Amino acid sequence: MARRINALATWLHQLEPDEVAAILLHRRDVADRHLRTLKDLATQLTDSDSVHAVEDTLDQGALDVLGAIVAQNNTGTIDTICTELRCSAADFERAFGQLKERALAWPAGPKLIAVNSVRTNGAVRGQLTLRPKTPLRRKASATSPIVAAMSTVDGVARLLAHCEQDSFDARYTGGVATVEIRRVARALRVADGVLRLWLELAAEAQLVGVERARLLPTRQADDWLDSQPGIRLAALVKAWRRMDWRPEPDQARAALRDYTGSAGLALRQSALARFSAQEAFVNVDEVITDLVWSRPAVHDARATAAVISEMESLGLVAGGALTPLGVAVRNDGDVEAAASELMPQATEKAAFQTDMTAVVNGLPSPSLSATLNLVADLEDNDAARVWRLSAGSIRRALDTGLSADEVLWRLGVVSEAPLPQVIEYQVQDVARRHGQLTVSDVTSCVRAEDPALLQEIAKSKRLASLKLRFLAPTVLASAQPMAETLAALRRAGYAPTGLDASEQSIVERVERLRAPARGERRQDRWWRAELDDLELTQLAIRLVEQERPSAGRGTPRASAARMLRDQNVFLRDEEVMILASALVSGDRVEIGYASGPRKIDTYVILPTKHLEGVLTADCEDGSTREFDIGHVRKVSLPV
Repeated sequence: MARRINALATWLHQLEPDEVAAILLHRRDVADRHLRTLKDLATQLTDSDSVHAVEDTLDQGALDVLGAIVAQNNTGTIDTICTELRCSAADFERAFGQLKERALAWPAGPKLIAVNSVRTNGAVRGQLTLRPKTPLRRKASATSPIVAAMSTVDGVARLLAHCEQDSFDARYTGGVATVEIRRVARALRVADGVLRLWLELAAEAQLVGVERARLLPTRQADDWLDSQPGIRLAALVKAWRRMDWRPEPDQARAALRDYTGSAGLALRQSALARFSAQEAFVNVDEVITDLVWSRPAVHDARATAAVISEMESLGLVAGGALTPLGVAVRNDGDVEAAASELMPQATEKAAFQTDMTAVVNGLPSPSLSATLNLVADLEDNDAARVWRLSAGSIRRALDTGLSADEVLWRLGVVSEAPLPQVIEYQVQDVARRHGQLTVSDVTSCVRAEDPALLQEIAKSKRLASLKLRFLAPTVLASAQPMAETLAALRRAGYAPTGLDASEQSIVERVERLRAPARGERRQDRWWRAELDDLELTQLAIRLVEQERPSAGRGTPRASAARMLRDQNVFLRDEEVMILASALVSGDRVEIGYASGPRKIDTYVILPTKHLEGVLTADCEDGSTREFDIGHVRKVSLPV
């Protein structure tokens, strides 16, 4: 490792300030204001974490060349690499240029050397992968993403409604099994992948949580549902930016799992950055192919296609180009303003039909949804939302304490036109029958003014579980409590009301179950501030110029001394100068060399060559040996 660091330091000494600055621009994580020498920089550049991080920025062609250099054991030349990869010199130079500007590989005479920490493991593809055809572009047209964005916002709302009204089981770890995803997807009539996206968005936006192994809406979900469509979309888009899971369309993956790393973040950011607002891609498949070649460590074809589909469903991309909302996300702009401008205001009115349905085009406002959910049942939730009124749904509204006139007034407020007479008749008819039966909580009693009605109920086999018996011609006793008796009568098609002990109607309200949100993930924070481009350039100039020979200090001995000082931290300055003088003048010197633990051998040598941290010298016994500069512990003039 030390020899490779020295070799890298030797190459860095040959570069101009702008070339070192280019390396620092690509390797910002190693740039530190406290770097003193190019040897320090070389040490940082060989750090394995830093090397792996910058490897992920290479395109496939550069990875092919890097793998070939490692496979040839750092002894290959341009000719042997080109032969191995069957490529032209121009294609090689383009790929090798990426490696040099990231300090992952460099020339040492005719040989090509790579850093120790690369992960290629000597793998060679056998041929240099050339860049695919540049994706065709055209001028961006005004393609509206409203339909896709509204579908996603509405889909998350549908998911929340399902979680509240029906079971959606979660594992004790917080994940949701694939089989459960498929079951709920069938219930909501969407593809598994679409439901998975809705679920992950809802979880990341803190709209759903896990309570007793069941997914339930959170308190934040209530606020989200009460907001305008633009605010709802903005919350989902912000959640999408934080999602770190990587789409795996070919693999069954439980939802709502926290994964280490940031593969998903890098994938989404890279894909979004590829699109433009001025030009649109003609074929998205060409974009995917180009991304896979440009960043193979980040992109693969299926995951990238899934991420682009996510961007389209959120209104970030439409017609192959960025939308204003996508521009705001990419440039860290005002996402809420862009989303509000994109999404229309919520619909306040519904069209009531003679077939007892209410149709809403667009996203309904919170007040409209509340009214329709009270009096009707949601029947269709596709392009237009359809609620259907029935005797049961109207009875549900009357059970809350509303009168028939109050129900009709509420429907009239949200109706685009006067209510059809068939709806008025139905509400009035249900209201006339509503309350004909009363249930007292004595354990309990069923009462009616019509003895014949009670006779009918007492003979019903569907109500046998209540064990009804007459207390009087107008009073039946039930063996079940009031709540169970009310439920059984309603299942049998009757519309009873409950009375408390003071003969007052009981207003029934169902408590809304809510789960706690799991909390937002914390964004990673750097332990130090990054240097900006100007500071990086200044650092490069300082590192190069302080070790560059000048008029006052540019003698060969001074230049050799600076290089030796970088390669050995044990020698004193006077010892470095003795060895540097010997290299220039060809004089003999005596060195103490560490050849093992606590073992120092003494040699009298005549230095002949100094390259890549290795000193080649003739010894007194007539042999020629190589000494690692870093192992020299003492230098003196021979006696």
